[in-house]
Amino acid sequence: MKAISYSRYGGPEVLEYGELPDPKVGPDAVLVKVRAASVNPVDWKCQAGYLDGMMDAVFPVVPGWDVSGVVVRPGVSVTEFVEGDEVMGYVFLSRGTFAEYVAAPVRTLARKPRSVGFEESAALPLVGLTAYQVLHQALTVRPGDTVLVHAAAGGVGSMGVQIARHLGCRVIGAAREAGLERVAELGAEPVVYDEATFADQVRALAPLGVDAVLDTIGGPFLRISAGLRAPGGRLASIADGEVLALGGRYFWVRPDPVDLAALADLVDGGVVTVRVARTFPLEQAADAQRANAAGGLNGKVVVTVP
Repeated sequence: MKAISYSRYGGPEVLEYGELPDPKVGPDAVLVKVRAASVNPVDWKCQAGYLDGMMDAVFPVVPGWDVSGVVVRPGVSVTEFVEGDEVMGYVFLSRGTFAEYVAAPVRTLARKPRSVGFEESAALPLVGLTAYQVLHQALTVRPGDTVLVHAAAGGVGSMGVQIARHLGCRVIGAAREAGLERVAELGAEPVVYDEATFADQVRALAPLGVDAVLDTIGGPFLRISAGLRAPGGRLASIADGEVLALGGRYFWVRPDPVDLAALADLVDGGVVTVRVARTFPLEQAADAQRANAAGGLNGKVVVTVP
């Protein structure tokens, strides 16, 4: 099969496009013909070696964790899917999704939303699962809560705003100046990142404090946010382990077919929208990665496979 891979750590320059063996399909996995795979910051962070201490990379590594495509062969013990099913998933290293085919364990997959295409479906799993699980598991938000969402115009943040709103929460969305309009479109009350005024902006909207904070950026704004909680307020971060010292929870997303199916239902119900900013063909995955790392895009970067 044609695939993108890297045989050493580095930047986009280490990515190679070429032939790799077709993946082997275990008993509880399915072979998926990839139609699209989205780019996430974790892809190039793993590729740079930043997560070497926790990820067992077996070279050559095929990058890509998000996928949408069509089942072409179920494993011998699989009853969840049959040939021809259109699926989406959150699949880990080291045989990733930037390839014509991926062998995906059934626990990483769900049927793709019916109302959107493969590109939008590929852009959903990692960011959608992260926001969904943080809000439900780490923050246990309830109707009527006021939730502060960081990077609310970004991938995880925009999902967090939409899901929290659906759960009956009031949402304050933090963003850079360029993202404030997007935050308002999603239904959140925007505040701009400015260390000198951030706390006052949030307190003006929530004088009694916020009930929950979904942090996606860490650093000084995480520390400021810890002091903006109401009594009993919850704090969770996907970006900075310092959250533990601040009385919060450090959260890492995990594959879950039930949660994935719930996300698909939210998309089909018009509750959650997925925005794709740019698409690149598979052979231009390095350019897709550069576009993602540069930031400033109003939506996800997606690699497509013919």
